[in-house]
Amino acid sequence: MTPSEVDAQVGPVQVRGTVLTVRRVDAYHAMTLVAPAIAARFRPGQFVTLAVGGPDSSMLLSRAFSIHDVRPHHGGTVEFVFAVHGRGTQWLAERRARDVLDVTGPLGRPFPLPRDPVNCLLIGGGYGSAPLFALAAKLRERRCEVDFLLGAGSGDRVFGALTARRTGRSATITTEDGSLGARGVVTDMLDQAIHDGRTDVIYACGPMPMLRQITVLARRYDIPVQAAVEEAMACGFGVCMTCVLPVIGSDGITRMVRSCIDGPVFRGESVRWDDIGTIPFDAFGAPGWEPRSRRAAQAQITSDQDGNGAGSAGAEVAKGRGGRHGHGG
Repeated sequence: MTPSEVDAQVGPVQVRGTVLTVRRVDAYHAMTLVAPAIAARFRPGQFVTLAVGGPDSSMLLSRAFSIHDVRPHHGGTVEFVFAVHGRGTQWLAERRARDVLDVTGPLGRPFPLPRDPVNCLLIGGGYGSAPLFALAAKLRERRCEVDFLLGAGSGDRVFGALTARRTGRSATITTEDGSLGARGVVTDMLDQAIHDGRTDVIYACGPMPMLRQITVLARRYDIPVQAAVEEAMACGFGVCMTCVLPVIGSDGITRMVRSCIDGPVFRGESVRWDDIGTIPFDAFGAPGWEPRSRRAAQAQITSDQDGNGAGSAGAEVAKGRGGRHGHGG
């Protein structure tokens, strides 16, 4: 298959990817796979899922990871970053070169790119910053200015600080323990970053509380936020419904959408951050839910009935009064 034939195809593919390298990057691991079909289809913000544990494992669920980097014209490699949290990621960290893994991707909706050159602020929390660097490269191709705001609990958990300083117009780093950059969290520095960079649009990836706060603060400046959510995923392609969250559509109706196929990138202002983990009572399909048009129609009917009732009663009163007056006259 020629590169042009690969590029012409769309949608994810499931392949057997050969491990090229697994390396430590401070508190994280970075794995590079040879997967040309995935590399050719990739757009920033998309992710891959990998089967873990081997063919005889009891770990049935795949693990999802944002794609950090691809090299479609240099071996077709795909790199992603992860932290060891459990048996699945521990198994991945133990892989070696030439191991073969079952990998599917690229999955999900990518970051939308601006049509015209604008000032972009890219905000990452922990290794949530991994997908932002491929995005930054695409933005620079469109002559956008790119500023970085990265943060984590400690310096070894800030992913990509050196790359951000080398490639961004500016790079602001925060750590909660003060071991790297300013002491605090990224949202502590958001106002200053917006003012200094004259930000037009924000791209963010990281923990949900961080994304929520970024959206709240950006709203003060009327700056749009494109947020890549970190939601637990079991399948990665829309079947299991474990990654749903409430999102307000363009029609004003809240729907429980799947972050794996409807996201992971959403407009920050459309996500109901405070209701994540629940099904809001007014979400489409929730018990007792009715379309706004039906509710409005029902309210109008009720109003009309009330009005007609009052009018009829008034007519009867008028008739009664007229009769009495007539008889009295």
